[in-house]
Amino acid sequence: MRLFFILPRVPYPTEKGDKLRAFHQIKQLSKHHEIILCALNDGDLHEDAIPVLKKYVKALHIIPISKISIAYNLIKTLFSKKPLQVGYFYNASSAAIIHKLIEKYQPDHLFCQLIRVAEYVKGIPIPKTLDYQDVFSKGVERRIAASPFYLKPFLKIEYNRLIRYEHDAFEAFDNKIIISAPDRDLIPHPDREKIVVVANGVDSDFFRPVEAPKHYDLVFTGNMGYPPNIKSAEFLVNEILPKVLHHKPGLRLLIAGANPHLRVMVLKSPQVDVSGWVPDMRECYASARIFIAPMQIGTGLQNKLLEAMAMKIPCITSNLAFQALNARAGEDILVANTIDDYVSHILMLLGNPETAAKIAQNGFDFAHRNFNWETETEKINQLINPGNGKK
Repeated sequence: MRLFFILPRVPYPTEKGDKLRAFHQIKQLSKHHEIILCALNDGDLHEDAIPVLKKYVKALHIIPISKISIAYNLIKTLFSKKPLQVGYFYNASSAAIIHKLIEKYQPDHLFCQLIRVAEYVKGIPIPKTLDYQDVFSKGVERRIAASPFYLKPFLKIEYNRLIRYEHDAFEAFDNKIIISAPDRDLIPHPDREKIVVVANGVDSDFFRPVEAPKHYDLVFTGNMGYPPNIKSAEFLVNEILPKVLHHKPGLRLLIAGANPHLRVMVLKSPQVDVSGWVPDMRECYASARIFIAPMQIGTGLQNKLLEAMAMKIPCITSNLAFQALNARAGEDILVANTIDDYVSHILMLLGNPETAAKIAQNGFDFAHRNFNWETETEKINQLINPGNGKK
């Protein structure tokens, strides 16, 4: 089959969750299908993006969207009923290009990642699949309570618009997929159970155990310009760390990841390093005794947890992030509901190397057993082409 992918971002490098997911799905599906990739781009293009992606696609089209275009369309979207998430990525000139490309390539199937690009294919009489990936409406709802008063009205409007759009998008696509069962159950549509759960995988050939000096006791990773990661970093440093330092004054924490927001940069201290972009995240994981992801808001499956588990590092996370994993709390991973829970788990792992090693091994086995890109992407293969899914 000829598959036409429409993405809101160029899926390389894979420093963001949506890019990681799209990259591996394309990589796996290219084994059986001809891929036409059309990606929007609102920033600088990485020098390796085109050569890497061309290994897996028959044709690659990158459509730049300028800051001026984004600003204009966001203002226009304010006076419509569409979410800003959609308005940011949609404009008429990009739509015209995409429609011409679809006419040129005559694909058998259209694949849209996220509702951000759903508007581009509405009404086109070609079978189509939408990857909701996350539930944007729920993510925005969780941000409302923690946001400054002047943002709350805008977030409430966006939440209501997302609810409507996520419902309507369901009707516009033949197939729908999502990253986890808890996320599927939050989609605002009565037939949400028809959405197929396609989890992420972990590249276990890349993320694997590495023997390295432990320069840090704790590490937290991710795109540090992303609001849920910003909130988690602040919670970790301002709420959890002071109580741990009371018992372990020499403890050190690494916060690693691209695009650190100013709110993250100011968390630096003698006990806390903020690395910014790193070329190989494995070095950050391997340099710490414990991986911690105290997620307070957001939805979806946390790739960072899978990567840390695959590198055989004991992990601690919140109940919010734990729900999408379906792991065994207390055996594969430690789950915290309060600040004191986090403190207790950290101190226990640091003080009991044998227990830490057991949880690390269990987590490693769990990640390898349950999160495989090839297995998960085969669900898409069967969905778009029931039977053997071959060309």
